Amino acid sequence: MIIGTELLLLTGSVLFFISMLVGKAGHRFGVPVLLLFLLVGMLFGSDGFGLMFENVQTAHTIGTLCLCIILFSGGLDTRFSDIRPVIVPGVVLATLGVFLTAIITALFTWWLSGKMFPALGVGLLTALLLASTVSSTDSASVFGILRSKGLVLKHNLRPLLELESGSNDPMAYMLTVLFMGIIQSGKDPNLFLVIGNILLQLVVGALIGYFMGRLAVRLINGIRMDNASLYPVLLLVLGIFIFAATYFVKGNGYLAIYIAGLVIGNSRFVHKRTSMKFMDGFAWMSQIMLFLTLGLLVNPAELLKVLFPALFIALFMTFFARPLSVFLTLIPFRKIGFRDKLYVSWVGLRGAVPIIFAIMPLAEGIEGARWIFNIVFVITIVSLLLQGTSLPLVAKWLKLADKPVTYKAFEDFDVEFSEEIKSAMTEILISAETLKYGKNLIEMPLPDKTLVVMVKRGEQYFVPTGQTALYAGDKLLVISDDEEALRETYTNMGIYDFSYQKNR
Repeated sequence: MIIGTELLLLTGSVLFFISMLVGKAGHRFGVPVLLLFLLVGMLFGSDGFGLMFENVQTAHTIGTLCLCIILFSGGLDTRFSDIRPVIVPGVVLATLGVFLTAIITALFTWWLSGKMFPALGVGLLTALLLASTVSSTDSASVFGILRSKGLVLKHNLRPLLELESGSNDPMAYMLTVLFMGIIQSGKDPNLFLVIGNILLQLVVGALIGYFMGRLAVRLINGIRMDNASLYPVLLLVLGIFIFAATYFVKGNGYLAIYIAGLVIGNSRFVHKRTSMKFMDGFAWMSQIMLFLTLGLLVNPAELLKVLFPALFIALFMTFFARPLSVFLTLIPFRKIGFRDKLYVSWVGLRGAVPIIFAIMPLAEGIEGARWIFNIVFVITIVSLLLQGTSLPLVAKWLKLADKPVTYKAFEDFDVEFSEEIKSAMTEILISAETLKYGKNLIEMPLPDKTLVVMVKRGEQYFVPTGQTALYAGDKLLVISDDEEALRETYTNMGIYDFSYQKNR
C-alpha cells in the first residue's frame, strides 16, 4: 500500500509529539528518554498498532544522518579546556578499549553458543561481527543522559566520558566493516594491511575534521548573508558536507564530523549562540527520529527468541568485558583512581549506534544478520534500563557526584550575550518588602558592579534611570560582572531565594 504524503506527515508528527510527551514524563521518574523514544517506536510498529516499516536501507540512511548530527552537536558543545586534561586516556579508551571490548565479548559469545545455546550455531566470525557492532559506547545515550540529568562529576570524568563516546564510533565502525568483508569474501585478511587501513582512516578523518573545521569557521565569518536565520542552516550544511567528503577520500566520516564540531564550537563565528541553539534542538530531533525509526524497524516477537543469550551477553559486557577493557587500557594513567575507573566502566552505555551498525549486515544480506540485529537490540534495551537509569545513583555510591549549580531560565526577559562576554544576569521581583529601601531605583542597595538594564511593568518594558519609581510587581533585569556581585545584590535587598542565569 502506498502511503500518501499527508498521511506520512500526520503519522510522523503524531509520533514525534507522543515521544516528547512520554520523554517529559519519563524524565521525572529517572527513565532515559532515549529508551522511551525506542519503546514508542516499538509500540506503534508491526507488533503494536501495526505501522509497517521494513525498509532496512531507509533505516540505515536515517540512522547515519541522525548520528552525524548528534556527533556534530556533541563536538560543538564540548570545550577544549574541559577535554584537554583527558585527551590521551579518552583516545586510548576510544581505540584500544573498543578493540578489547570487541575481542573479549566475541570470545564469550562464541563460547556461549557452543556450550549453552548450540542451536544458534554461531561461528567465531559471526561472534566477532556481533561484538564489533556493540563495542563502542553510544554518543547519543551518553550525551543525552549526562546532560539531561545535569550530572556533575568530579575528576574530569564527564569530559572523559563524552570524549570517549563521541570519538569511539569510528573504531567500532571499522571493525564492523572489517568482519563483514571477511565473511563476505571468505578469505583470511592480511592483518598488517587491515591495521594500516584502520590507522589511515583514523588519521585522514582526524586531519580532515580539523582543517575543514577551521575552513568552516572562515566561511561562516566571511559570508555576509542578509538573512541571519540562514547562518544555523549554513553550519548544519557544512557539517554534513564534511562527513560526506571524508568518505570519498577514504577517511572516517564519524571521527571527522566530531572533530570538526570541536574545532568550530571552540572558535568565534558570527551568530554563534543562535547557531548552537539551533544545532542543539536539531540534535534532539535527530535522537527522537533515530530511536523512533529503530523502534519501528524491530519485530518484538523475534526478540523473545534471542532473549536469554542476549541477556547473558549484555550482563557479561556490563560486568566483565567493559570493566576489564577499561582497567587494562587505563593502567598507564595513574592519576585516574580506582573509583573513577569503576564509574567509567559503568558508563558503557549501548544505544542507537550499535543498532545502526547492526543494520549494516542486514542491508548487505549477510547470513545471520537478523539474529545479530535482534541480539544487539536486546543488549541496547538492557544497557539503557540497567546503566542509563542508575548513573546518578552509582556516582553517589562512588562519591564522584558534585552538587549541581542550577541556573534559572529567564521567565520575562529573553536576553543573551555572546559567550565571550563573561557576565551573570538575574530577574528580581520587586515586592513591598523590597521597597522599604525607597521607591526610586537609585535608592536600591545595588553593588558597584551591578546594573538594572530593563524593567517590566505589566506588559510594558522600558530602560530605567536612577529616578525611575518602582512599584510592587515590577520585574528588574539585573546584570553584573560576576556571581559574587549578584549574591551581594540579593543579600543587600533581603532576598534569599537566590537563582540566576550565568552567561557561559
